[in-house]
Amino acid sequence: MDFALSEEQTLIFDMARDFGRQAIAPNAYAWEKAGTIPREMLRQAGELGFGAIYVPEEYGGTGLTRLDAVLVFEALAEACPSVAAFISIHNMCAGMIAAYGSEDLRARYLAPLSTMESIASYCLTEPGSGSDAAALRTRATRTNEGYVLNGSKAFISGGGYSDVYVVMCRTGEDGPKGISTLVVEDGSEGLSFGAAEHKMGWKAQPTAQVQFDDCAVPAENLLGEEGKGFAYAMKGLDGGRLNIAACALGGAQGALTAATRYMGERKAFGKTIDQFQGLQFRLADMETELQAARVFLRQAAWKLDEGAGDATKYCAMAKRFVTDTAFRVANDALQMLGGYGYLEDYGIEKIVRDLRVHQILEGTNEIMRVIVARAMLAERDRS
Repeated sequence: MDFALSEEQTLIFDMARDFGRQAIAPNAYAWEKAGTIPREMLRQAGELGFGAIYVPEEYGGTGLTRLDAVLVFEALAEACPSVAAFISIHNMCAGMIAAYGSEDLRARYLAPLSTMESIASYCLTEPGSGSDAAALRTRATRTNEGYVLNGSKAFISGGGYSDVYVVMCRTGEDGPKGISTLVVEDGSEGLSFGAAEHKMGWKAQPTAQVQFDDCAVPAENLLGEEGKGFAYAMKGLDGGRLNIAACALGGAQGALTAATRYMGERKAFGKTIDQFQGLQFRLADMETELQAARVFLRQAAWKLDEGAGDATKYCAMAKRFVTDTAFRVANDALQMLGGYGYLEDYGIEKIVRDLRVHQILEGTNEIMRVIVARAMLAERDRS
């Protein structure tokens, strides 16, 4: 069993971390206050291949693995979890179009998504259906020209900012088998957006409700087959959960690094605080927990790459474990700085605010437990 990264993977990680340090970290607070992410920076990320990481090369993507992707997002998130997570959501949409789209959809959308000239948003959650995603009510009615879409989506990263919206909607019966996926372009008649949401964290990400009022969508913008949309969404979420966990891991690593550096500078009772055994013990626990989370996350990514039968279970376990661990480590890092940890100047308070939502989105951690328990019971019944 080889736990070492290949030379290529090490180069990928280092490239992403260097880009984060140079292009993202110095601007993270400014972008947070502005409530938006500059398009130019995203295009620079696209030039490095971060716009379509696991889209095949023949469609303009980078053609990397899910394990490679978690390395990229962990590295980027050391600079800013909010920006890294925004890029990860874009990648989830590009991956879905590559996996399930017609040749026409791939030809029209994947090249600009790969370069991040075009940005995509994932539209599943609704005001009345979050964890119970299969109960979504946004409906697409078939017409001679295509579909007419009515309904609304909530908490959409990139709402009012993105160029492409990958929308899960109901085309048939109640439940998951009646759900399809449509690709809706910005500027479509009947597409509008709510006011910008004011959030605890992820403030750099423009987030808004996406609304459809008799929104006309061409028939060729159906992703895959009618009635398969929920399955596509859940498959996309397997990778999305790994990406979000990786972003949490990177943010927590950034917080731990900052705390470790601070402990070597801050003095109390005549010596630097890194000499106090109680704090050393806490530091050791934080490092141990992050390393355990890192190994677990990479194992889950490997299972997804290999198409393992229990990959969904492992993605759910990794998402729950890594995001819970990362938030706890970041919060402990803030505590290590005392009052200074609460100030913007040291950057850790932002990480804590950003990481809190990672325990909620891409399926709450309570839902991750449901997925894992159901998988365990199904395994029992098969044995």
